[in-house]
Amino acid sequence: MRLPIASAILASTLASYAASLSFVPSTRPRNALAPPSIAIYHPQNGPTSKSKPSSHFLQMNDDPPKFSLSNLFSSDNNSSNSSLRGTVTKSKSSTEPHPSARPHINPLNALYPPHRQALEEGKVALESPPLPIHPAVQSGVLDNGFSWVFLPNRSPSGRFEAHLQVFSGSADELEPQQGIAHLTEHVAYMGSRKRERLFGTGSQTNAYTDFHHTVFYAACPTTTPRGDAHMLPMALDALCDVMEARCEPSRIEKERQAVLSEMTMVNTIEYRVECQILSTLHRENRLAKRFPIGKERLIQSWQQDDVKTWHRTHYRPDNVLLYVVGDLDPNFVEKTIQEKFGHLTAEKQGAEMKIPELKKEAALLADAVVGGTMKQAQSWHYPPVRHDFCVVDGVKDILESSDQLLKKEGGDDEEVPYDIHLQKPYSMDDKVNFLNEAELRPGKRLRPHIFKHELLQNFSFHLFAKRPVEPIRDLKSFRRSLARRICLAALQIRLNVNGRSDDPAFTFVEFNQLDSAREGCAVCSLDMTAEPNRWKEAVCKSISEIRKLGLYGVTPGEMERYASALLTDAEQLAAQGDMISHGDQLAYLMETVANGHTFMSPQQSYAVTEHALASLTLEEVNEAAAELCAHITGLKDGEISSNGVVVAVACTPKSSDASPETMVNDDKLCAAIMEACVMDVEPVEDVVVPHTLVTPEELQEAIVENPPKWESGQFSDGTPNTPSDRITRPFTLRRLGNGIRIGVAQNTAESQRGHLRLVAPGGRDAEKRLGFKKGSLAVGARAMQEGGSFGKFTREQVELFAVDHLIMVEINCNEESLVMDFVFPTTNVGNTGYGDSKQLGITGTEAVIQIVREILIDFNWEEDALGRSKQSYRTAHESLGKSLEGKSTEMIMEALSSGDERFLSIDVDTVNAITLEDAKNAVMSQLLPSELEISVAGDFNVNDVLEMIFNYLGTVPADANSQYRVTEGPEEFGNVPPLRLPGEFLDLELEDSDPRAVAYVAGAAPNLWGFLADGSTVAQKVSVADKRASDYDKQRRAHPLFGNAALALISEIANRRLFSTVRERKQLTYDANFSLTGFERMKGGWFLVTVTASKEKAQRALEACKETLEALRTSNPISPDNLESAKRVVLNRHEGELRTSSYWATMMSGIQEESVPLKGPLSVTDYHAVIESMTTRDLQLTLECMGLDDSELYTAIGKTVQPEGLVDDGIVKASPMAGMGRGGALMN
Repeated sequence: MRLPIASAILASTLASYAASLSFVPSTRPRNALAPPSIAIYHPQNGPTSKSKPSSHFLQMNDDPPKFSLSNLFSSDNNSSNSSLRGTVTKSKSSTEPHPSARPHINPLNALYPPHRQALEEGKVALESPPLPIHPAVQSGVLDNGFSWVFLPNRSPSGRFEAHLQVFSGSADELEPQQGIAHLTEHVAYMGSRKRERLFGTGSQTNAYTDFHHTVFYAACPTTTPRGDAHMLPMALDALCDVMEARCEPSRIEKERQAVLSEMTMVNTIEYRVECQILSTLHRENRLAKRFPIGKERLIQSWQQDDVKTWHRTHYRPDNVLLYVVGDLDPNFVEKTIQEKFGHLTAEKQGAEMKIPELKKEAALLADAVVGGTMKQAQSWHYPPVRHDFCVVDGVKDILESSDQLLKKEGGDDEEVPYDIHLQKPYSMDDKVNFLNEAELRPGKRLRPHIFKHELLQNFSFHLFAKRPVEPIRDLKSFRRSLARRICLAALQIRLNVNGRSDDPAFTFVEFNQLDSAREGCAVCSLDMTAEPNRWKEAVCKSISEIRKLGLYGVTPGEMERYASALLTDAEQLAAQGDMISHGDQLAYLMETVANGHTFMSPQQSYAVTEHALASLTLEEVNEAAAELCAHITGLKDGEISSNGVVVAVACTPKSSDASPETMVNDDKLCAAIMEACVMDVEPVEDVVVPHTLVTPEELQEAIVENPPKWESGQFSDGTPNTPSDRITRPFTLRRLGNGIRIGVAQNTAESQRGHLRLVAPGGRDAEKRLGFKKGSLAVGARAMQEGGSFGKFTREQVELFAVDHLIMVEINCNEESLVMDFVFPTTNVGNTGYGDSKQLGITGTEAVIQIVREILIDFNWEEDALGRSKQSYRTAHESLGKSLEGKSTEMIMEALSSGDERFLSIDVDTVNAITLEDAKNAVMSQLLPSELEISVAGDFNVNDVLEMIFNYLGTVPADANSQYRVTEGPEEFGNVPPLRLPGEFLDLELEDSDPRAVAYVAGAAPNLWGFLADGSTVAQKVSVADKRASDYDKQRRAHPLFGNAALALISEIANRRLFSTVRERKQLTYDANFSLTGFERMKGGWFLVTVTASKEKAQRALEACKETLEALRTSNPISPDNLESAKRVVLNRHEGELRTSSYWATMMSGIQEESVPLKGPLSVTDYHAVIESMTTRDLQLTLECMGLDDSELYTAIGKTVQPEGLVDDGIVKASPMAGMGRGGALMN
């Protein structure tokens, strides 16, 4: 029941396009307005300015004026060039102009005040009515060109976020600057004294770098902890400090070491695959050679002048945009921005550029950027690149305009063509194999690339077409975006369903198209993995499904299903309004502004979505399907075609004894793609999907046969039993007559959303304790996830039922429990029609509870689902052996646990030995009603949910699944095995062509609730050790939450100490992390410190971690300031997570379980008070309960070694960059 297929809609399409659905519809005009010297947009009044804005709207000229140093640096401030762009910095002094500053389109795009006014006054020619702009969003431009935008938001109240975006990233680096954008990010923020003033206030700060930008942010409370001062000025001081960074040599040296360590840390095989993909996809532009991490030899060499020159070149007021979102007064925000940033000038920055050669080269690059890139042609947020677009005939708008700009480069009127797209060879280039383009048909070009590596376990295939980002600013373009999303959702579900056929060709597949500001284009992608010996079959199968969509479109049933899903998603966001979190609001706002889309409020978006879907036709959707798939259908003569390059990347294991079936090269890959593109395909047929899994008649019959009843809730933490007939706050806790423990909590912070968690205690511990075949519970849980047939319903019907009701399900088995998580809408879903003709389906809450009932009493176990589960575990284990981190962690866990199978991965032979009967018996033995606990939280009426639970789950027979009960073996959970002492040092080597290392320090620790492996508790140990404890201290420490609270605070303090010592003071690593295993039922556990470093520094980093932990106990104990800061962090995190239904479900899980004796209602109701009551002595005594003595520590270092006989094949991986997957995380 891979009900996460529903996530194909939510995660892959709806969530990916939530920006368009809620606040985003995508539209950024490429037009520019004559800028006022200062403009501020107040939604009520329109823009105000010190110089009256031009009333006319200028179209982007296909033949723009040529930019050159002579006209840019003219003394005539009223020149035509400087008056036609969206941002110009006007100097009030005789200071020399900044050599890299150029007139350019304002980064606010659609929110640029004159532009916004023109749109709202109907002065912009559009094909259809314009989309409405969020009425509360405010934006402005200061005299110095500094742009800002503010969105009031109340979630969470009393907090805000401020993000400063610098529109320069690795793609803006010159040849000798590769990696300097990322290093400067570190130096600018980590070196800020004003940022340090935010410590201890409950604030979080960080920064990241990508191709196209560098972003610094601060998430803060609105007032200081004592409530006596505003935090916004302090946060903006820290961000302004970034603009005026001192670039001190000592800080540069510290961050140099951090960046070099980060370079080692991120260079995993997954990372290298992303490098290969991106460098092939963007071969025609700078992105292929300008990854954020840069060149090690350059990073080693830079001094203060180098860093300062980069900083002063790009950190200019006209080249940044400040976003503020939060619970703040708009007038106060506007006033504070003016006070903090109004004094900045580009001229002052330019005067401090110290290296003349770089100053001159930066000016040439600046000319080329505004003269021939998508950055100037479409959005200043984009990197300075061009693209080989692949589009159908008729898509000309931005493409034609940008092509005209791009053709300017290297024209006859250029004295020296500037190679902005880096197509020439340079001395710093890596060696790469020449990437050919194959002409499969006349005019049909394919760019293939094969990447082989010993650490790869599976074959992966990635097929791309790049397209212009389409501005979505009117109803017509919005309708097209809806049509595309319906197509994408339909295709993803088809692929997922086929991926769980009896013998699936691929193990993972996803098709999507996303607007990517970081790349300056929309990327249509097919990503697929398969077993190496089935790569050709998988390529053909996945491409054939895309061709079906392109040729035949979606079915009427699919149209109705996914249109309804889009509307439901928009409705849920509208219900949340400004209760959407600051972080989510800000992410939508940044993506919207970057791509120039119209930023709508959730309510506006819902209204527009409902209006558009009411008249959207099947023909429109199928036109969108044909356009989406044209790069694939076009490879066959006579089918709808697109013009441009299709990019294909295949990544496959490298082996000297590879079989013919696994061998792949450029020719074979091209042939397989062509074979798939000429195969005949048939249209899909609609599937009959049930509107309910349990009919009213069936439910009534169950009520008669097994009358449900409520019983009181029972707890082991000293809380009295709760009544069986009353609602209680903050949650209602009861038991059903069949023994199922029930917890229900209302959470309105996530409007119209809910989370249900079912926990069956047992897990891997039950495998060992009750005598099941090793791995059977874990493999069986995955088989249940992969299956999904209930009673008379097929797997496909159940999956589409989940899709119709927007339900996501995840089933996992951990060391001590079987856990099922369900995410669902709480409103009526599966609806049909619109407006007055709408027919409501059942609520998502009722649908989820029906699914839970069917799992417990009528689940169909399928052999093919078990096969997919076993393949997943085989792949995971084999991949573990090729991962430095994975293999090293497995090694130290094996030593800590003395080889206890409960804590180790499941090997291939064990997986192969598990039968369907083994898996079924193991899993079903855990699904006994008397052992289950179900926790539900969400935006619903508690009485309504209790009634559903009463009827659907209260009628599950008390003896359900009793035939699987195991009567032999201990009932109580086993403890974590005692450590063998003394500890030991472990050493591991893994063959890899690239040098990497990771180190660990580990030892004994309590479990999440303070139980040690010998059965004693932290509270007991502390009480015995503290002979002078007062009665008050004894009472505090007797609270069941004491151990949990102490460990949470120690984890926070330990991580802060490791950062300040190992990273900051000793400069040995980018990151060191302290974590606890956090078992709840098994007594005891372990702590683990993980530190990445270069091979040369790994031993020193390990020793530094040991010294830090020892100092925490002895020479440098926890201070009151340490404790207060940790309390703020822990409590703020708790308060933030209380807004999520998943957190409420997690908190309620275990409250009524006898196997978690210290967890009860008090663990929730008293959390704040217990954390605040903790003292430094509590924590120091708790540290003594952990195995921190040197003789008790287990340490390990894992290193890579070059394979014997390694031959340089001349193909060098692209310089590594962290998390550079499309839409993924960035360099931190």
